[in-house]
Amino acid sequence: MNENEILERGAAIGVGTWSDALDELGINGTIHGIARQSGSGCMIGFAVTARELSGALGDFEKADFAVGQLIEATGPGKVLMVDMNGAPISTMGGLAALAARNRQATAVVIDGACRDLDEIRETGLWLSSRWVAPTTGKTRVKLLPIGCDITIGGISVSQGDLVVGDDTGIVVVPRARVEEILVKAERILAIDEQVEKLIRAGESFGSAAAAAGYIPARKT
Repeated sequence: MNENEILERGAAIGVGTWSDALDELGINGTIHGIARQSGSGCMIGFAVTARELSGALGDFEKADFAVGQLIEATGPGKVLMVDMNGAPISTMGGLAALAARNRQATAVVIDGACRDLDEIRETGLWLSSRWVAPTTGKTRVKLLPIGCDITIGGISVSQGDLVVGDDTGIVVVPRARVEEILVKAERILAIDEQVEKLIRAGESFGSAAAAAGYIPARKT
């Protein structure tokens, strides 16, 4: 299955359904504590991973901030995942968000902070972060080589993993198992749609769920 097919089929599936599929296969992939700050609707793309060291003002050179390298790593079908170990220091503001949007970045997810939230929202960029904070990353943050394994919201993320986000939250789907998990999610979605059809036809939730195998009827 090529990447375009994965993105096309995966975009039709909500995060809750992806989470259920991950649960059924015993995979922990649901990110916690990272709230969407900008953008709307569903996003889906492949992870570009970045880790940043954070410190006090003056700990690093301005050049170490290297936000330009982060922006250059974005693009269509790519989700920039930035591991700042939860530091309340901004690694992306309005200008950087505008540049990412111009590169048609699918989304940015930061386990750290962003700032200039009004400007970011004007760009329409889909962006989530743990914090919104005015504190600049200049001389406080050092970008490490892009593409390493990272942790975002308690979930391990590798370069190329599938990332899906919507109003419910964000999940990470391991690239090595994405086809298996996608098929599982599509099967779960089909059951959900069957339950919905029955409820809209007047069935009670209990009888519709039992008929579709969504939740078996309780034995009495």
